[in-house]
Amino acid sequence: MPNSLVNRLQAALNLAGRQHEIHSIRLMNDTGLAHHHLWLSRNGDDWVARLPKQSQLGLDAQANLTYQSTCFARASESGHTPMLHDVLPPSDALPRGGLLVTAIHGRPARLPDDLPAIAEALAGLHALQTPPIAQRMPLLAPDAPWSAMCKEIETQARWLTEADLDPAVRLSIEAELDALPATLSEAESKLISFDAHPGNFLITDAGQAVLVDLEKCRYGLPGFDLAHASLYTSTTWDLNSSAVLEVNDVVAFYRHWQRAVNDEPSAQPSRTTLLACRRAMWLWSLTWCAKWRAQHDKMWDASVVGEDWSVELSSDALVDHVRERVEHYLTLSIIERVKAELCDLNDALAQSRE
Repeated sequence: MPNSLVNRLQAALNLAGRQHEIHSIRLMNDTGLAHHHLWLSRNGDDWVARLPKQSQLGLDAQANLTYQSTCFARASESGHTPMLHDVLPPSDALPRGGLLVTAIHGRPARLPDDLPAIAEALAGLHALQTPPIAQRMPLLAPDAPWSAMCKEIETQARWLTEADLDPAVRLSIEAELDALPATLSEAESKLISFDAHPGNFLITDAGQAVLVDLEKCRYGLPGFDLAHASLYTSTTWDLNSSAVLEVNDVVAFYRHWQRAVNDEPSAQPSRTTLLACRRAMWLWSLTWCAKWRAQHDKMWDASVVGEDWSVELSSDALVDHVRERVEHYLTLSIIERVKAELCDLNDALAQSRE
C-alpha cells in the first residue's frame, strides 16, 4: 500500500503538471479514518497531499473535493489553517482525487497548556464574517443549526440497535438523547470546524495553534467546536495529544475563547447554549462510535463513492486504536463520568461569570 500510494500520487502530479516542483514524497503515519497523508518536499514551503479514503458527508468524489477545498479556502482567512494550493481531480490513479495544502511544521498539542492557543485558533475561525445565505454553499448551512444537529444525532442513533451494545449502555445513551432540548435560543451561525478535537491541531514554534483537518466545516454554532476541543471523548482520542482535563481547565478554555472572539457580550452564546452544544457534541460522538462499531467490519466500497468506514482502508494499528477508543467511550463508567462533568461544568461556569 505505501509504495502504491506514492506511485499513484506521482501519476496524479504528472497529470497536473506539478511533478517538476516535487523533490520527494513521503508517506506519513496513518492517523485518520478519512485520509491518507503524504509529505511533499519542495523548494520553499513543503506541501501535504490529502488523499481521501472516503467522504464522511456521503459525497461522491468530485463533490467531496469541492466541499473540502471550500473548507480550506474559507478557513484559511482566519490565519490558523493551512493554505490550499491545488486540487487533484479524480483519476484512474486517484479515484477520489486529493488536495495539496501547506505543510505545517509543528508538534502535537499538549493539554492543558496549549488550550489558550487552541481557543485563539477557534476564535479566529468563528470571527470570520459569515457570508449571505446564498453564498454559503457548498458548505452545510442549515437555517436552524441546533435542530439540524439534533436531526444528525438522531440519524446516527439508529445504529445503536445494530452496535451490539451492553443494554445498560444503550439505555443510558437513549436517556441522554431524550434529554436534549427540542429548541435552543441559538447564537449566531458562524463558520465552524466541526472536527476540532485536539489531535487535529499542530503547535508551531511560535506557539500558534494550526487546525490542519478541515473536511467537515459548516455554518453552525461555535459551541460545537468548543465542546469538541475539550470533551473527554475528544481530548483522549488522539494518542499524541491525549489528556484528561479538569473542569477548571475547561472553564478557562471557554473564557479564553470568549475574550479572543471579541464579540459583544450580548452576541456571545449563553451558558445554556454552550452546555447544550457540549451535550449534543458528546452524543454525536457516542452515536458515531455506535455507527463505526456496526459498520467497520464491512468490505470497502469499490465504487469509491460516499461514506466508507471499512477497516480495509486503514492500517491495523489505526484500526486497533479506534476500536479501543470506541469500546472505552461506550462503557457505562465513562458515560457517567461525562454526565458528571457536564453538571460540574454548569456550576463552575455559573460561578465564574465575567
